[in-house]
Amino acid sequence: MKIDVDIDKCVGAGVCVLAAPDVFDQNDDDGIVIVLEDQPTAAQIPDVQDAAARCPAAVIRLTEGP
Repeated sequence: MKIDVDIDKCVGAGVCVLAAPDVFDQNDDDGIVIVLEDQPTAAQIPDVQDAAARCPAAVIRLTEGP
């Protein structure tokens, strides 16, 4: 599974960081999402799915493949 993020539409709410802190971080200047792991481990996938579901701007997408 791979994470795709539309950073141009990110509002910097930080919900993704709260849901999956090992996978997401925020830019210190503007709060925009930073993807730390674009291919999460099987153990991280539930948290990433939660982050995607809670994202107020709906910018996190999970796709199949490497």
